Amino acid sequence: MLRVMSRKENCKWFNVCPLKIFYEQGKLDKKWIEWYCWGDHAECVRYRMENKGLYHSDNMMPDGTIDEKL
Repeated sequence: MLRVMSRKENCKWFNVCPLKIFYEQGKLDKKWIEWYCWGDHAECVRYRMENKGLYHSDNMMPDGTIDEKL
């Protein structure tokens, strides 16, 4: 499935998101950052939960799955 990025600016939570750190440490594939952090923020479960003030674990991926390796 080809994903079209609807935005070019970073997610407003990007600088404080643990996924940014995981990416910088080489633990997270760039596709996650491109698709969600630099792409369609509204599709990111983390983004939606953060906006609502809801708890989510640091190792929760943008699609809502938990990555036990992180």
